[in-house]
Amino acid sequence: MTTRNCTTLASVLFFAGAAALSQAALAQQGKLTVAWYGGNWGEAFNACVAEPFTKATGIKVVPEIGTSTTTLAKLQQQKAATTIDVAWMDGGISELAQQAGVLEDLNVRAIPNMANVLDQAVYRSGKNTFAVGTGYYSMGLVYSTKEVKQPPTSWKDLWKPEYAGTVALPSPSNSAGVPIVFFLAKVWGVDAARLDPLYDRIRSLNTALFFDSSGAATNAYQSGDAVIGAHFNVGAWDLIDKGVPIGFAVPKEGVWATDARLHIVKGTRNKAAAEQFVNTALSREASACLATKLYLGPSVKNVSVPTEVARKLPWGTDGSVANLNLLDWNVINQRRAEVTDAWNRQVARKR
Repeated sequence: MTTRNCTTLASVLFFAGAAALSQAALAQQGKLTVAWYGGNWGEAFNACVAEPFTKATGIKVVPEIGTSTTTLAKLQQQKAATTIDVAWMDGGISELAQQAGVLEDLNVRAIPNMANVLDQAVYRSGKNTFAVGTGYYSMGLVYSTKEVKQPPTSWKDLWKPEYAGTVALPSPSNSAGVPIVFFLAKVWGVDAARLDPLYDRIRSLNTALFFDSSGAATNAYQSGDAVIGAHFNVGAWDLIDKGVPIGFAVPKEGVWATDARLHIVKGTRNKAAAEQFVNTALSREASACLATKLYLGPSVKNVSVPTEVARKLPWGTDGSVANLNLLDWNVINQRRAEVTDAWNRQVARKR
């Protein structure tokens, strides 16, 4: 054997050994704690990402179930010694987490699949990348096909007398609660700088509930406690697929959209495993799986899904992220505390 061949063989053995040691080191960590949402969201995250990750690494994924706002509160409480390694949080809450200093910078070298993600789904602050989107979803109108014979065509339909006591809207505890205030302000022509007239209008709405989580909304529509109201396309189509007699409508004023984002938590002791988990989530296989199970619009490029799935994505069969009404979360977050306080004083406490 020549010296050159010996050198080549040594290099191959070195890198193979390093890879084996790296894999072993990951497996020795035993578990990875990942914050995600409940219900069908968590089931999909588990099937599409956690199970393939565990199969590849031997590392068990322990879910920490909660809403985005709950997860952020936990990360802030655990800032000195976090027990959560990776977290899914919605747009808007994601920016708040970055400002709170609880997120690690995402290293594209350690997460090579980030190179295949749409530019719009990679979130940066200065030179740091603090989040990456794993799929887009929208909020439209859900209605009972038994109780509502004519599908709603406008968000203003929620105020029709025949729906009194049966309407559902998100509360500020839900990641959709604050943005829908600004969205409804546009619908009703209310100046966003002076929202009091909108709070009066919302207070006059005879609701079944203001839901804190998507799961609570799903339960209300499924049980019939709510007949019409706002819901995400993810929850709506899940119910429709299960045979629940509801419909999903895109009103003439449109719908707004956001995405479910992945973050690595600052101070995690399992950073290498966390990076591999994020990399798994950004594979084309995982993205197609999430689109199929949740009807999330893929954030990964060149993902193909069946036509039946494509029509239920937030942008429809022939659309793309360019068709979505995405929000400026920095503007909304600047007024989040103000809107939450006003809601509690002018809507919740006066009902």
